[in-house]
Amino acid sequence: MLATWYLIPGLGADERVFRGLSLPGPAVVLHWLAPQSPTEPLRQYAARLAEAVPLDQACWLVGVSFGGLLALEVGRLRSLARVVLISSLADANQLPPLLKMGRATQLYRLVPFGLLPRLPRLAQWFFGARNGREYRLLARILRDTDPVFARWATRQLLHWDSTGVPRAVRLHGTHDRLLPPGRSPIDYALPGAGHFMIVSHAATLSRLLGELARPTST
Repeated sequence: MLATWYLIPGLGADERVFRGLSLPGPAVVLHWLAPQSPTEPLRQYAARLAEAVPLDQACWLVGVSFGGLLALEVGRLRSLARVVLISSLADANQLPPLLKMGRATQLYRLVPFGLLPRLPRLAQWFFGARNGREYRLLARILRDTDPVFARWATRQLLHWDSTGVPRAVRLHGTHDRLLPPGRSPIDYALPGAGHFMIVSHAATLSRLLGELARPTST
């Protein structure tokens, strides 16, 4: 029987970003939950999200961007799951310098999280949405993002303690402006792909995920 794929979208996104994927098995999108408080710890949040993943099920956890952090945190609690990161971080030390500066100065607390949807062309540049279809999807996702959730998620990202997270397979675009790849190890680097590659490079990602799931000969 084919393993189930549990898909966790990026901050504020939903199942729309996965529409281009073709996976070798059933796929379940883990929808975002409302934080129980502005300071709910990421691990506590992940434990609530993990309730949708059976303890005894061998499966795949695929996290995109901020969803990658959740995939790793759920992976702590589900030992039979294999984690795949798309446009995400495998370790808190991989935060880019700009975000580390935001954490150190606490300036992220002043960010008007409702502003980005009003600057869609700037967002398009950061995310690497390449054409009209991708741009329109990104604009809708930004419009639908809850600023309260975005503020909580940003705080969790900047203060994430990744100690002891499971190993993950990392897929990352070489032109990711939001989370630049830097010098951190990447298992599959997609030349020219940006942060929105879950949409823009869905066919390539589908092929790579299919290869990961293929049984290896002994």
